[in-house]
Amino acid sequence: MEYREFTGKTVEEAIGKGLEELGLTAENADVRVLEEGKKKLFGSVKARVEIAPKDGVTVKPSSAQTVANKTDGERTVEFLEGLFKLLNITACTELVAEGEKVEINVTAANTNSVIGKRGVMLDAIQTLAGAVANTGREEYKRVVVDCENYRENREATLTKLADNLAQKATRLGKKIKLEPMNPYERRIIHSALAERSDVSTQSEGKEPNRYLVIIPENLEDPSAPAIPARNERNDRRSRGNFNRDRRERSGRGGFNKKPFDRNRRREAPRSSGSGGGTSLKASNDFFGIFLGNSGNDENK
Repeated sequence: MEYREFTGKTVEEAIGKGLEELGLTAENADVRVLEEGKKKLFGSVKARVEIAPKDGVTVKPSSAQTVANKTDGERTVEFLEGLFKLLNITACTELVAEGEKVEINVTAANTNSVIGKRGVMLDAIQTLAGAVANTGREEYKRVVVDCENYRENREATLTKLADNLAQKATRLGKKIKLEPMNPYERRIIHSALAERSDVSTQSEGKEPNRYLVIIPENLEDPSAPAIPARNERNDRRSRGNFNRDRRERSGRGGFNKKPFDRNRRREAPRSSGSGGGTSLKASNDFFGIFLGNSGNDENK
């Protein structure tokens, strides 16, 4: 017989736990009491018992043995399913791959509840998943949790952003500071610009406000602070508004003309006709002129 130890506040509680976990009854189990549970002035002493099946009785595998038989990825998927239930998130979790890294994909009824703003929620879930997968491991195994290709799409967006900002830094000859990003997103920017010879990148600041700076090779003033990065579309829009305002101030392009006043045409004095001018009496005369009838020759 192989005895296993169980604890509880009382002997009865410890025995009950052991019988339930082993799938035994009091009649087909052998119980040995090691420690009586008792209260002390400060704290208490737990009751300890050992339980083993009698000869010829089979026990079911313990929950600890069941967990031990699962892979790191399977344990992580089971954890995430329980986490989503606690968060009241309707989602399905799938173990995509498990080799050098564990890849898990989540499909949710509401993707925003899983991804969050700029992937903050998804990153938090991934951090928890990584902690669960690496429990008891000596070497760290990377865990990636994705939700309906969000990370792939985000990587494409950041790669394009990195290229645009690199061109801008080279064009202006100034350092450009990006907004704070997590290590995963900063690594994407670093990798996207690693092969370029006209710019270099470096991370500055402290977490969680650590950010990335793009430095052009043709930097004009190394001591000058980095300018904040902005969306290229907003930059073009701002430049367009500046040019339009400049034209308005200079009087070119007709932007500074006074708006048309309909009342001014109605209140203007009418010509007497002696100077060969044409008088506009009413709206009918206006349409007549528009159609080619000057009103001076009634026979035409």
